Amino acid sequence: MRELVEYLTKALVNQPDAVLVEEADGGRTTVYELTVAEEDVGKIIGRQGKVIRAIRTVVKAAATRHGERVDVDVL
Repeated sequence: MRELVEYLTKALVNQPDAVLVEEADGGRTTVYELTVAEEDVGKIIGRQGKVIRAIRTVVKAAATRHGERVDVDVL
């Protein structure tokens, strides 16, 4: 799942080398903490949060197929 989050994020930002995805254990749910360059935060969040919501939807759907529970947070 981490690779999927990285792939989706790097495709959206101007500085793909600044993308950092860290995996944190949140009990039964795996949390992916996403860090991007300061100027790219708006691109990841999107207008009214639509882009990050779409990223979360895609990652959760892929994780469900593998029997996992995940969440994506932007730091």
